Amino acid sequence: DKEPAIGRLHPLSNGFGHACLGYFENHDMKALRRFCRISHNNRLDDPHYRKFSDTGNATNTGTPTSQHLVWVGTDATQVSNLLELLQNCARKGAAMEGQACHGQIVRFGLETDTLTSNMLINMYSKCGFVVCARKVFDEIPLRSLVSWNTMIGSYTKNGDDEEALDLFIQMQREGTQFSEFTVSSVLCACAAKFGVFECKQLHAFALKTAMDSNVFVGTALLDVYAKSGFIENAFLVFECMPQKSAVTWSSMIAGYVQNELNEEALVLFHKAQMIGIENNQFTMSSALSACAGLAALIEGKQLHAVIQKSGFDLNIFVASTLIDLYAKCGSIKESYIVFSSIEEKNVVLWNAMISGFSRHARSMEAMISFEKMQQMSMYPNGVTYVSVLTACGHMGLVENGWRYFDMMVKEHNLSPNVVHYSCMVDVLGRAGLINQAKDLIDKMPFKATASMWGSVLASCRIHGNTELAEVAATHLFEIEPDNAGNHVLLSNTYAAKNKWAEVARTRKLLKDSEAKKERGKSWIEVKDKVHTFMVGERSHPRIAEIYSGLEDLLEEMKKLDYRVDTKHDLHDVDEIRKQELLRHHSEKLALIFGLMSLPPCATIRIMKNLRICGDCHSFMKLASNITEREIL
Repeated sequence: DKEPAIGRLHPLSNGFGHACLGYFENHDMKALRRFCRISHNNRLDDPHYRKFSDTGNATNTGTPTSQHLVWVGTDATQVSNLLELLQNCARKGAAMEGQACHGQIVRFGLETDTLTSNMLINMYSKCGFVVCARKVFDEIPLRSLVSWNTMIGSYTKNGDDEEALDLFIQMQREGTQFSEFTVSSVLCACAAKFGVFECKQLHAFALKTAMDSNVFVGTALLDVYAKSGFIENAFLVFECMPQKSAVTWSSMIAGYVQNELNEEALVLFHKAQMIGIENNQFTMSSALSACAGLAALIEGKQLHAVIQKSGFDLNIFVASTLIDLYAKCGSIKESYIVFSSIEEKNVVLWNAMISGFSRHARSMEAMISFEKMQQMSMYPNGVTYVSVLTACGHMGLVENGWRYFDMMVKEHNLSPNVVHYSCMVDVLGRAGLINQAKDLIDKMPFKATASMWGSVLASCRIHGNTELAEVAATHLFEIEPDNAGNHVLLSNTYAAKNKWAEVARTRKLLKDSEAKKERGKSWIEVKDKVHTFMVGERSHPRIAEIYSGLEDLLEEMKKLDYRVDTKHDLHDVDEIRKQELLRHHSEKLALIFGLMSLPPCATIRIMKNLRICGDCHSFMKLASNITEREIL
């Protein structure tokens, strides 16, 4: 995989006496030309070459013409066909054959031709040899606009964003004419590096040169703004574009999804459908991601039907998004059906399925899939290990977690990043090994993130470790001063230990800060309408029926020895008041409404903005048994 450099030519000969020009080293173009001249003179004396040349050209002396036959790899071609062969090498990413073409081009003195050099730059770019492409670019005697565009595009395509920007600046300093493709390529480089400052400069440049109305430039501009978090600017560019392509619509929808504006993404997607914008796999994948973010299963199923009708269901990336959608909506069986329907699976598809199993605490299935993936000659990547480590965390499988963590480095040569360390901290914390989790944070080569300290604080709440809870909370208050949930979690840790003075102090600290506590709520979708409930809800039009139905269900549960578990209410009130607060939690109200409104065979799907409490979790399991309904 080492990138070859241009310079020394390495001939590969077979029994027919032909030479295939191989790879280059040391960046010495003069040595390349010397070799080609020597090779050419020797080849004229070679009997096999002479015979082949005589047959094709009726000549074997003098300066080669465009009709001469030359060897490239194991094939013979005319000099005039070298450029076509070079284009084929670029399309196929055939580096060795492309380098052989380059050698023949130098041999026949065609390297000074601008068109030929542009094709060489394109070939090396498509093969990933950017250094070789730049060497060819630097030696072009007279560069055209295509030369600059191809080289800038090469840097952008291969992730050398700074080089792309520097070359554009050099282009401007030399006074070279530019085009919309130049500007859009540089904007793509800004998008990759989230260079919003450079993007704004290029936006002003596009306005000054009247290129902002160009569809390629406009699409690239909104893409940079969206990826940099400036979604309002992206939409402003989108709205001002006189012409919008399918890629433009797709980029804007994807921008909304990237910024977690899923409802806006779906609204824009429906608008695109109404005006007849052609669907593509990128638009469908973004729309599915928006449904997944909203846990909108009905809309997701409707999109799935459209995808099957349009033939995108076999696309790997659309299929992986479908798997993620169903997993996030609680339908892991449907996820597996989609996964099984794809015959040729890649690592992205396996990752989506393992992540789905992990999300549903199906740790065994996640680990089995991890092993099957490798049996199918698929090598796990960093994303795979995040999912399998998360699965270990759900079941408290500490030994398995450490085994996978070590396997990353020893078997697959992957360096654990901050996310993998965060998963391992969660594995240890959930298992009650909070001190070991803290030690791992202290020893790791990264600065601890809010996710890590949040995991430690949540583990301290579960296992009653107030000392480490204070340490974790102190870090969280510095990293996330506006997150009220951290104050609440620390307060609950104290409350679980009946340290009411500390609870009062923590709540006062929350009140004095600017952080706002998010109020818990649950919602359920019935007949295309979303019904939202909060604890002690009074505003719903059928609230009297809901409370009556809840009392009836509680009476049935009492016959099965169900009692409200008041240890999950952390208010400093008497036992009766705690029972009253717990029995009217929002998810219980949403469940009763679902039982009243949905058909007997329908699954009841309840969404929450906060984690469900222990008492409600027990309530839901018992309610599922009594009503014989699936509750998600």
